[in-house]
Amino acid sequence: MRVVVAGSSGFVGRRLCPALAEAGHDVVAMTRRPDDYAGAGEPVHGDVHDAGSLSEALTGADAAYYLVHSLGEPDFERRDARAARNFARAAADAGLSRIVYLGGLGDDADDLSPHLRSRRQVEGLLGEAGVPVTVLRAGIVIGHGGISWEITRQLVEHLPAMVTPRWVSTRTQPIALADVVRYLVALLDVPPGRVFEAGGPDVLAYGDMLKRVARIEGRFRVIVPVPLLSPKLSSLWLALVTDVDARTGRSLVDSMTNEVVVRDHSLREVVPFEPMGFDAAVVAALRERAGS
Repeated sequence: MRVVVAGSSGFVGRRLCPALAEAGHDVVAMTRRPDDYAGAGEPVHGDVHDAGSLSEALTGADAAYYLVHSLGEPDFERRDARAARNFARAAADAGLSRIVYLGGLGDDADDLSPHLRSRRQVEGLLGEAGVPVTVLRAGIVIGHGGISWEITRQLVEHLPAMVTPRWVSTRTQPIALADVVRYLVALLDVPPGRVFEAGGPDVLAYGDMLKRVARIEGRFRVIVPVPLLSPKLSSLWLALVTDVDARTGRSLVDSMTNEVVVRDHSLREVVPFEPMGFDAAVVAALRERAGS
């Protein structure tokens, strides 16, 4: 297939493009700055926030991956909704057979955070113009450069003792970046229009993740939960001890109050392989960072 990757230079996109090329696909790397792109695929200009730029990028394509979000912006929900509508219309006009979207885990019956609620909204908006959408929902993706992973790593490495908010007891199901990419490539050959949930074999509270990363790195860390630490104070705390800005941190902290675990295991039947465990994913991320 000729496949467009929107978000080709991002955390997942820059690993997905070479994997698609290796699988034999003709990869089009859509980016706002094609002259600066040095990854796999043919770089083309395209900006999901500029509807007029999308037609040329999508012309002749069979399918597209949508890996874009505006989490660091103050009005990210509105911006992401508008961008999804732009992309949906352009994909329909170009005659694409499918869009594959990487969304977020979370129970629809729960009171989802604005971040996770926006991810759900984008799922629907991408299909609004009639192009079938395949959704892969995932929680924390463990890989060098991922925001949630970087928060985890930097907290462990920067603080010998942590006074942590109540979200340290929330359960999550992290997944290795390599496994997310493997699923995304495989879903291009699955009939479109379904929602799948992806996670690694370990279901862990955030506090347990911090302790296991500390053990892998040979560090001893004391974690003291403080239930009354507010989301605003939590985000300011993250901005102080990590390089994540307070606005992005606030969006992620809000999401950390939602349990994000796999409820539907049908993906394992459609794309059968054994995902990497948490400890192995952490080691892989640390090795990549050391070699970068």
